Amino acid sequence: MEKKDFYITTTLPYVNSDPHVGFAMEIIRADSVARYKKLQGYEVFFNTGTDEHGQKLLNDAQKAGKDVFDYVSEYAQKFRDLVPLLGISEDVHFVRTTDKHHEKAAQELWKRVNDAGFIYKKPYQTKYCVGCELEKTDSELVDGKCPIHPNKEIEIIDEENYFFAFSKVAPLLNELYEKTPSLVIPEFRFNEMKSFLERGLEDFSISRLKSKMSWGVPVPGDDEHVMYVWFDALTNYISTLGWPEDGDGNYKKFWQSGEKVQFCGKDNTRQQSMMWQGMLLSAGLPSTDHIVINGFINSGGQKMSKSLGNVINPYDIVAIFAGVAGDLSSDVLRYYLLRHMNSFEDSDMTMESINEAYQAHLANGLGNLVSRIMTLSQTHCDEFDELPTVGHTKEIQESMEGFDIQRAMNHIWTMVGETDQKIQLTKPFSIIKEDKEAGVAIIKGLVSDLYGIAVALAPFMPKTSEKIIDLIRDNKKPEAPLFARLQ
Repeated sequence: MEKKDFYITTTLPYVNSDPHVGFAMEIIRADSVARYKKLQGYEVFFNTGTDEHGQKLLNDAQKAGKDVFDYVSEYAQKFRDLVPLLGISEDVHFVRTTDKHHEKAAQELWKRVNDAGFIYKKPYQTKYCVGCELEKTDSELVDGKCPIHPNKEIEIIDEENYFFAFSKVAPLLNELYEKTPSLVIPEFRFNEMKSFLERGLEDFSISRLKSKMSWGVPVPGDDEHVMYVWFDALTNYISTLGWPEDGDGNYKKFWQSGEKVQFCGKDNTRQQSMMWQGMLLSAGLPSTDHIVINGFINSGGQKMSKSLGNVINPYDIVAIFAGVAGDLSSDVLRYYLLRHMNSFEDSDMTMESINEAYQAHLANGLGNLVSRIMTLSQTHCDEFDELPTVGHTKEIQESMEGFDIQRAMNHIWTMVGETDQKIQLTKPFSIIKEDKEAGVAIIKGLVSDLYGIAVALAPFMPKTSEKIIDLIRDNKKPEAPLFARLQ
């Protein structure tokens, strides 16, 4: 079967503070899938970027005494710098919602949705969480507060706005859900959205008065209103492809004809799988194929979030491990987030747990295995004329097709454990003294096993994979441990 072109995107983080490890996990996971697909021969378009409009950012810029565009630009650069920091694919596309092309695309989408009869204007009053940039019903509040942003006051909005006729989209969404059984992954998240749809959809506001909130994309044909931040930001998934001007280029290649995958956190499930799909359907545009939902990262049993102030900064983690892992320090963070965080459920993370995982599975595990095998090979074997042809195992392929990255990583560490056990059972360091030919054959088999591990690691820990392959190609032991032990 002919392979499709492949499109994958993260959500766009809101640039109101420094990057935290929750988004680092999302972009690393998306990067791993992008790398895996490239290795399979797919042409891949990988998208990320920053969400830079909305009331919250305007408020924060004013408090800081800065021009709002300068304010968001400073933070946007910090997120752009994550690309080299986390070992993200260099060809990733980075879109900002303040890009002029993106703003024009958002206005074009508005026009198409409006022309199709899904936008209207009316006065309304609602409770609103600035932190979520979402309306809130009483049932969603706890003691009058948003449970995700309990430190922010709920605002009351009382004005005339434009509305998206979400209720009118419900039959289209229902049809999409029925014909796309793997639209939302995992299944239990999809079931949540199906239940939400069954309860009935309410139309929601998609504009704000410019006199009250000036930082946004102007509504086409009405200078008194700017777009609600979600309507503007969600458009990035197609504006990054050159839509609408470049309709026969990347948009056609990757969105119309390719396989389309979105990664997001569980607090984004409704926006990505209902609001965005509803906007696409109402505009007559193709919907997404798969929306992969991540759980939250907790720290000591409490949700990790910027508003609660218990965030672990990915810059700090990479800097800490630079002293023991050198240029592989980004792979230390990649390893931990890909293997020790559940693919779909909430997970807990502390610096203590990172240190324990590093010591047990990288320093004493993979790093020690590489040193043992390559020391034996350098001492007793000639250089390899040709490296074997090794692909990803069936278990890794099945895991990646279901976006269960943790399962794929666990399988690789099963390979590490089995190879280590093979050394214990075959004792090549003893056999080589009695029967050189038999000993060399065992060592070459171990090198081949190590090469298979290195190939398997390529999408997940690319620098480590490359380093191990270089050692095998040169038939040399590492000059220093790949992952030195913590002191």
